[in-house]
Amino acid sequence: MKKKPTTTANIRILRQSFASKSIEGEVSAGDFNWQFNWQFSNGQLLVEPPLGRALIQDALLRFLIKADYSLEPGGTYHFTVRSKF
Repeated sequence: MKKKPTTTANIRILRQSFASKSIEGEVSAGDFNWQFNWQFSNGQLLVEPPLGRALIQDALLRFLIKADYSLEPGGTYHFTVRSKF
């Protein structure tokens, strides 16, 4: 069976605010770079710029939900996306 293509996404957490219930950061995968803002009180994830956003948005949200209590400002994290960018 042929192995599915994957890409490693790298995340850097820039800011975290419990007052506004949000996390801001940067994510890169392949040749793409995005900034994100996750409002964890309502689960809303904003990813900019829109170029390539559909490639990363769902996988990023799953990662953030899974790892939210261990994320810290200044931290760098990685996860695998089941797609080749």
